[in-house]
Amino acid sequence: MNIPSWLPIAVVAVLLAALSNLSQTKRDFSWFRRLRRPRWLSFEWAIPFIWISILACAAWSAVLVWNTAGDWWLMGCYVLLELLILAYTPVMCKLHSLRVGTLIGAIGFGWGCFLTLQVFQVSRLAAGLLVPYLLWSPIGTFVTWQMIRLNPREA
Repeated sequence: MNIPSWLPIAVVAVLLAALSNLSQTKRDFSWFRRLRRPRWLSFEWAIPFIWISILACAAWSAVLVWNTAGDWWLMGCYVLLELLILAYTPVMCKLHSLRVGTLIGAIGFGWGCFLTLQVFQVSRLAAGLLVPYLLWSPIGTFVTWQMIRLNPREA
């Protein structure tokens, strides 16, 4: 039986997302929900849908790279990117620290830039599918950084 390459990539992505939710408690998440946000953040309801789209694009990018190069090292790089993306909320909420969230966001963006440059050498389309992350990640990191100013005790 020949397993399509997208299937194990999708399974890994979904399993990582599911496992990242196990570490969250109601107390930690309620800490985040009560924080003040910038007034201009009127689209918070859309953020989960934005992240789902970004993660789907990244998974499809990984499929294209695997189909083109079959490179395990690059697959590991994709996993690390997903782990950084998924770590943002649970780690920041567990530690009750917006600075930690900002740092994770910044590290994730840097890693995303590195991965995109590596992937570009394999497939321009696959690199292009990482662009939504590169566009959105700094916005999310900026929002978190702005929240530090609005919630100085939670920095």
